[in-house]
Amino acid sequence: MNSFLIISRAAPYGSAAAREALELALACALFDREVAILLLDDAVFQLLPDQSPAGISQKNLGAMQQSLPLYDVEKIYVCQQSVETRGLDAQTLALPVIPVDPQNLKALLREYEAIINV
Repeated sequence: MNSFLIISRAAPYGSAAAREALELALACALFDREVAILLLDDAVFQLLPDQSPAGISQKNLGAMQQSLPLYDVEKIYVCQQSVETRGLDAQTLALPVIPVDPQNLKALLREYEAIINV
């Protein structure tokens, strides 16, 4: 398999799911595979800038997210509906994203050989 789409639905903190999705994306990229991330539902909160999770004894995901381009993980998709429903603006997120409307999600999924839900 040469292309992977990692799907994350988890909020950035409260479970290990968001961190595991990032770790998986970085690990796949180490093997020179095409890797993209799709953030759905509360996972869009992962890209809010200036997060301070120390108050809940969690590590900030920001440093790991900022390393994604260094590993050639440059396609970060967000569900446009998830962004809008949560009152966010894709232009103000911590990383450049590619908004995808719900009608085009199936087409996006067909572009990748492996789809991994974390």
